[in-house]
Amino acid sequence: MFYQAISDNKTKTFLLMVIFMLVIVAVGWAAGQLTDYGDMLIVPAFIIAFIMMWASYYYSDKMVIASVGAHPVDRHQEPYLVNVVEGLSIAAGFTTPPACYIMESPALNAFATGRNPEHAAVCVTRGLLERLDRQELEGVIAHEMSHIRNYDTLIMTIAATLVGGVGLLTNWIFRSMFWGGRRSNRNSGGGGAILLVIALVLIILSPILVNLMRLALSRNREYLADASGVQLTRNPNGLISALKSISSDQEPLEGASKATAHLFISNPLKKFAVGGLFSTHPPIEKRISALQKM
Repeated sequence: MFYQAISDNKTKTFLLMVIFMLVIVAVGWAAGQLTDYGDMLIVPAFIIAFIMMWASYYYSDKMVIASVGAHPVDRHQEPYLVNVVEGLSIAAGFTTPPACYIMESPALNAFATGRNPEHAAVCVTRGLLERLDRQELEGVIAHEMSHIRNYDTLIMTIAATLVGGVGLLTNWIFRSMFWGGRRSNRNSGGGGAILLVIALVLIILSPILVNLMRLALSRNREYLADASGVQLTRNPNGLISALKSISSDQEPLEGASKATAHLFISNPLKKFAVGGLFSTHPPIEKRISALQKM
């Protein structure tokens, strides 16, 4: 099951890259229909998309770590954390343990990032490190290591890039249109009016649709990471107990944002957490129930 998940995620990553390029080209075309720039916007949009994809693939871990304000630690500074990470790295079959980072926050949370097991990082909050016992901490770290092993960290970074890129581009288009940009005087006939409507709808809906896709991907990966994390520790009770503690913790996590919320083991934006299509995570109660059945 887990090897199939890895293969599926690599395939999904490639498909997301293709979708990202197609969406950007489509939005570039739509912008041309709504302004007098015409098809000139397609090539710049494609170049911007390519640069963003390249940067997110090679530097995603550094960008995410910097955005949340975490700092690196080694075995001399945090021997307890590094020991847990190194032990689970052996169980996961990693040749190189992920780098360890800490967010100086009393909240209970953690996340992993990086494009593959050789270029990955695990980050925990100070509250998680100090308030969970050894079994609970191992359960959380194993969950995050599973995200790395299953290549969830790669696919979610690409998905986040897709959302951010489309959002920035559509925001720039609207600003250009309504704040001095050149509006289109072309296609004033019936067929042209239909094209303009299609272009406007595409620009409005594309950020919403790609964001829903990102959230759906995030929710689906959490269940598998829970299960494969238990495979590493052979102890579902550790993760179950950790999830119960995390769910009861109402401390907001400073440094987290909507762009990075899906990476954490639990939604760090407590007061903004919602259910359904717009949730970054499945309900913890359902995750605990699934683990109890194991």
